[in-house]
Amino acid sequence: MNKSPRIIYLGTPDFAVEALRRLVEAHYNVVAVVTMPDKPVGRHHNRLQASPVKEYALSQGLPVLQPERLKDEAFLAELKSYNADLQIVVAFRMLPEAVWAMPPLGTFNIHASLLPQYRGAAPINWAIINGDKETGLTAFFLQHDIDTGNIIDQVRVPISEDCTCGELHDTLMHLSGDLALRTVDSIANGTAKSIPQSEMLKMDLDLDPVRDRSMLNVLRPAPKIFKETCRIDWTQPLGQIYNFVRGLSPYPGAWTVMRSAAGEQELKIFGAEPVVADHSVEVGSLVSDGRKRLDVAVPGGWLRITELQLAGKKRMATTAFLCGQQLDGSERLL
Repeated sequence: MNKSPRIIYLGTPDFAVEALRRLVEAHYNVVAVVTMPDKPVGRHHNRLQASPVKEYALSQGLPVLQPERLKDEAFLAELKSYNADLQIVVAFRMLPEAVWAMPPLGTFNIHASLLPQYRGAAPINWAIINGDKETGLTAFFLQHDIDTGNIIDQVRVPISEDCTCGELHDTLMHLSGDLALRTVDSIANGTAKSIPQSEMLKMDLDLDPVRDRSMLNVLRPAPKIFKETCRIDWTQPLGQIYNFVRGLSPYPGAWTVMRSAAGEQELKIFGAEPVVADHSVEVGSLVSDGRKRLDVAVPGGWLRITELQLAGKKRMATTAFLCGQQLDGSERLL
């Protein structure tokens, strides 16, 4: 590798710490870090909490920039003063051109999907919700439209049938460090690829001739997930409901409403197993042995709940829930 370029790193959550840590520990020349402003937390929002990236950067003695506005002239002047050759973005917000076009070697982003699929804020969740068998990481150069830039490199990762969003998040997070180092090296050495995303989609289809060529322009988005997005539709087939639950576990959590003789309560489901079976029980009905098993009737079988949380209560295993919850057989999930 040539001498390490001067790097500015932009990121905020836990997912973004791993690549930064790997760069620092491998003695790459990270000259500054940009992250979100400290977030008010606590019941009265009277305490500020630093982002995980900021905490790590400060522990390593790295300068930290926390702009409220990325187009602010004072911030842009400070950013420029570091004379960075290259910028790396991992789990940060959308950058204006004044930022991503600043360094001479460009700005690349590490995105948690195999672009061009799953452009957007929640690619890990949506890959599992949609029942995909594979996902990965993509390093790409930033350009005007979000997540559309030319691809430099990708890492492919299988998704097991019982994998949750949290597990896949951690797998991709650990792999992001290798991809970051490899991408910096290729850019510094002048060997980096720059493949338009339209070409990548064609290449994927060529590698999988079974797929219909009409899929060429079919892109699956990964929009931001809101609370209403997370409500379970019990009329969906068993497999789709199961994928939905694991695609939202542990965060933000798939939820439903439990109706019982005591009224209605919001209920989150974090763990479940699909049980394929024929039955004539009304969809949404809860069936339990009162000790270990809690099943929801759905089209095509039962969703066996293994971990859940009632509103205002702690997250718990089904066995603990059944110890403290008396069910009379009339309960339904809406």
